[in-house]
Amino acid sequence: MKRWINTGPIRVAALGLVIVFGATALSSIGCGRKEASGGTSVSGSAEPSNDVIRIGHVAPLSGGDAHLGKDNENGARLAADEINAAGGVKVGGKTYRVEILGEDDKSDPKEGTLAAQKLIDAGVVAVVGHLNSGSSIPASRIYADANVAQISPSSTAAKYTQQGFKTTFRVVANDNQQGTAMARYALDGFKAKNVAIVDDRTAYGQGLVDVVERVLKENGVNVVAREYTDNKASDFNAILTKIRATKPDVIIYGGMDDTAGPMAKQIHQLGIKVPLLSGDGSCSPEFIKLAGDGADMLTCSRAGEAVEKLPKGAQFVAKYKAKFNADVQIYAPYSYDAVYVIVDAIRRAGSIDRAAVAAAVASTDYDGLTGHIAFDPKGDLKNGAISLFHVAGGQLAYLSTSR
Repeated sequence: MKRWINTGPIRVAALGLVIVFGATALSSIGCGRKEASGGTSVSGSAEPSNDVIRIGHVAPLSGGDAHLGKDNENGARLAADEINAAGGVKVGGKTYRVEILGEDDKSDPKEGTLAAQKLIDAGVVAVVGHLNSGSSIPASRIYADANVAQISPSSTAAKYTQQGFKTTFRVVANDNQQGTAMARYALDGFKAKNVAIVDDRTAYGQGLVDVVERVLKENGVNVVAREYTDNKASDFNAILTKIRATKPDVIIYGGMDDTAGPMAKQIHQLGIKVPLLSGDGSCSPEFIKLAGDGADMLTCSRAGEAVEKLPKGAQFVAKYKAKFNADVQIYAPYSYDAVYVIVDAIRRAGSIDRAAVAAAVASTDYDGLTGHIAFDPKGDLKNGAISLFHVAGGQLAYLSTSR
């Protein structure tokens, strides 16, 4: 955000006062906007104070995915607040406070790279983010060039960790695992012989259902329709009318809940009586709100263990609700853990040097809220879980977990 100072005509005698005022105002602008929960939003590239460790967080905070982005950011801020309340981070005989710097990438790859550079310029030690694979992938090169560890709590596209960067990590399973689990459920749960597939042409949506399609074809399933939309669409009647004529056993969708919800509603309105199978981007309470009478057709996956199945999951949900007066959407527990992983790496490195922290993240061996966290050489989570849910009576109901 930019703020312009309009001084208007200035008398020469007042010029010195105006210069002092202007310098002070610009200094204040560079410090960023304070948030209510444990950090700031970046505006400019102010240097961090000597007793603060800055950790960046990037997610969409505006647009159709904002509810998911805020969920991720809340998880990170909750972790930072807990760490600070417990005494902060001691490194080299000095105690630091953790500060979360939040950026909005609007689910847009270009905005994602701009956000990444802002955080680097602001002096972050590491970054939690981004929400979407389409933003995480291009931003990952910028972080890598600056030796900044990037831990995504929700980017599942396989490509994200296949670029060879030593700074790229995720604390959830990837879409090779998720797509395979979805395909297996189509085969074993729905006994599908003919499927229709739709995706939103994003790195996440298309990448996920490409895996589903490959596994289904390997198992003799016919893909009777493969259709495309985009992540801003709201009218799917033309696509769905074409799909209805192919008489699929299941409709499979790769995309986020802000498009999956309206799609399900229109499937119901068109009288297409088949299940909808989708991935983690659609597996949220928001989908149920948007889908209306079509919500109960959904079966969906998440690239992690269900929060209700975590040993401390109920405690986390209660803390989250008390702090933010909101329910957990999907991946807040994973952004929470990502902050703790970064702090654990700082402590083990004994340094806040970016390269040292990134190297320590690579050797993580940490028991978190979401389970044991360790990374393979690519930065993928070892032994990641995939959970399956279906909507029943207006609620997401847990089905099973696979690894």
